[in-house]
Amino acid sequence: MDYDVIIVGAGIVGAATAWQLQRTRPGLRIALLDKEAAPAQHQSGHNSGVIHAGVYYPPGSLKARLCREGASATKAFCRERGIAVDNCGKLIVATTALEQQRLRALQQRCQHNALAVKYLGAAALREREPRVSGLAALWVAETAVVDFRRVCAALIEEFQARGGELLLGAEVQQLQERAAEVVVETAAASLRARQLVTCAGLMADRLVAMMGLPCEVRILPFRGEFYRLNARCDNWFSHLIYPVPDPAMPFLGVHLTRTVNGGVIAGPNAVLALAREGYRRADIDFREVGSMLRFPGFWRLLSRHWQAGVAELANSFSRRHYLQLLQRYCPELQLGDLSPAPSGVRAQAVTRTGELVQDFRFVRSARSLHVVNAPSPAATSALPIGAHIAAQLAVQS
Repeated sequence: MDYDVIIVGAGIVGAATAWQLQRTRPGLRIALLDKEAAPAQHQSGHNSGVIHAGVYYPPGSLKARLCREGASATKAFCRERGIAVDNCGKLIVATTALEQQRLRALQQRCQHNALAVKYLGAAALREREPRVSGLAALWVAETAVVDFRRVCAALIEEFQARGGELLLGAEVQQLQERAAEVVVETAAASLRARQLVTCAGLMADRLVAMMGLPCEVRILPFRGEFYRLNARCDNWFSHLIYPVPDPAMPFLGVHLTRTVNGGVIAGPNAVLALAREGYRRADIDFREVGSMLRFPGFWRLLSRHWQAGVAELANSFSRRHYLQLLQRYCPELQLGDLSPAPSGVRAQAVTRTGELVQDFRFVRSARSLHVVNAPSPAATSALPIGAHIAAQLAVQS
């Protein structure tokens, strides 16, 4: 047998799983596969780099627990390896009376999640961020930013140093589970292992189907479009600036994020992509579109959130509409301050009834474990997710 464990997907969740397994069980023969020529080419390398503190997640959920654990673990990992982290904190800004009420509800959720936050009135907000306008804000001191590509690279480097194998350009073409092994067919080789883990992000449901396992959800790709603010704005903000999320909307809304490399990015919005890796509007996979249209969950999601979808399309095609979202809490921003930046694509699991799956979700078989849904804050939570998966494999081995 070639390996004890094969892990498919060299994004940050796959890398963290490989690292945790190699660290806790050094005798295992482990291979980390990815179809791309380098790690972290999709969600792990196309995000705003935020280390989330755990403000929004339901108390007691796996998401809330892993986020809190992951934020501490990620900061410690980076500190020990000299990876830059900006512990800038964030402000969630309310601009209407209704948003003030929602802000108070968020404050209560933070208390249930054992997260210390501070409520700021308009004057205190203006004192902290002179260019930000709002009636009130929540200050979340534990939020930070990092370059998750660097974190992923460090995980893989240490994994390889301990004897792990990284196989790039190894797109999975077929999976077969037998009584004593799993066979992974790629274009270049046929690989065998005692156990298989898939952390395939945008392709997660396809690998579950390839294994012949039932999967109750479908991955729908949502493109998140970013803008880079003009250099004159580089030192405008001391914190990350977020709007108060609307509970009727599926995503958080457009925000301003300082980056560890300098400067500020705005975004992302969330518009349905027409290809699994549809980073540009022109990226269309007609087979994927047809498959999406045949999925009943797509139509039920559309009927529930069509107004949000129309608004997101307007923001996608009109820079002025996008600017108006930002001017709600930063009125000094002008149209010329927005320069297009690379987009990301979010893998969102959706049920047949049209529900967005918000928590982490796994599919199991006797010799495989598939990460079917790893929504934000997956990058923040990657280290404890990896430990969780490693523990599951230890039970099976």
